[in-house]
Amino acid sequence: MERIRGKAWKYGDDVNTDVIFPGKYTYTISDPQEMAQHALEDLDPGFVHKVAPGDVIVAGKNFGCGSSREQAATCLKYAGVGAIIATSFSRIFYRNAINQGLPALAVPEAAEMIQAGQTVTIDLAEGQIMAGESSFSFPPPSAFVMGIMEDGGLIPHVKRELATHKLVRPVDGGLKRGEDETR
Repeated sequence: MERIRGKAWKYGDDVNTDVIFPGKYTYTISDPQEMAQHALEDLDPGFVHKVAPGDVIVAGKNFGCGSSREQAATCLKYAGVGAIIATSFSRIFYRNAINQGLPALAVPEAAEMIQAGQTVTIDLAEGQIMAGESSFSFPPPSAFVMGIMEDGGLIPHVKRELATHKLVRPVDGGLKRGEDETR
């Protein structure tokens, strides 16, 4: 996976999924590009018009707390956010971010030290974050998680795995390895 490089957008503790993707849109918007138009609108109304591809959200503790809506991670990814660095994440948000192929890195020292507007470079494979003259280390994601992110999320990853291993669904609904779909 290539390095992620962008401007830091700095937020505080307990950034709730309701301000990442407002609840009023949960059942009315299903298109990810349209979701992106509402990213952080209740916290930072101009965000969606200023964020650039690869930009990095930097936040305090418990980022993504609140309801478990997957749209919160989806809208950030489709708005162009390249990664999120936080002191800590809500567990459900963390998993939703990975499932969307959006790196979520719990690196407390980086979350504290990186300033808004600073250029941030992230090397996931090496476990390094660079910002200004500072460098921060973190354990690189596992090969499995890297595979999900490299494929663009869990669904594209599973589709690739199914195609690669020629897994097909027989009539009984189970999966069998190596069967030819044309039989």
